[in-house]
Amino acid sequence: MAEASPSSDSKAIIALDVGDKRIGVAHAETSTRIAVALTTVEVDGLEFERLREIIAELEPAIMVVGFPRNQSGSPTKQTEKTKAFAKQLERFGVEIVFQDESLTSVLAEKYLKSLNKPYSKADIDSHAAAIILGDYLEINFGA
Repeated sequence: MAEASPSSDSKAIIALDVGDKRIGVAHAETSTRIAVALTTVEVDGLEFERLREIIAELEPAIMVVGFPRNQSGSPTKQTEKTKAFAKQLERFGVEIVFQDESLTSVLAEKYLKSLNKPYSKADIDSHAAAIILGDYLEINFGA
């Protein structure tokens, strides 16, 4: 597939929906501000190598990491796991920002159900990452 040549001020951004079993990954360019579900990465001890490959291919300027909290907005056990995971992402030298991920998996599943096609838990995770990224773009780039 031929690569589009983004405008000189366009930046690639990826978003991660970090879970215990899978990491949903989404991608966008700041010039188009359209978040697209990309893939999921299994958490199996090789996840950082797979993320390294994605980062090498897409060369993101920013990595948006979904930030989990409970419904009252307080941190959870998963919040601490996500912070520790994000700390390990620093090795890639990409700016890391957090974005609230409240209800993104619920919204992703609702969207997938509306398509009336079979979907997997991995599909939910990658679409949740796209929702996280869409929220980040809207807040920061007026998408």
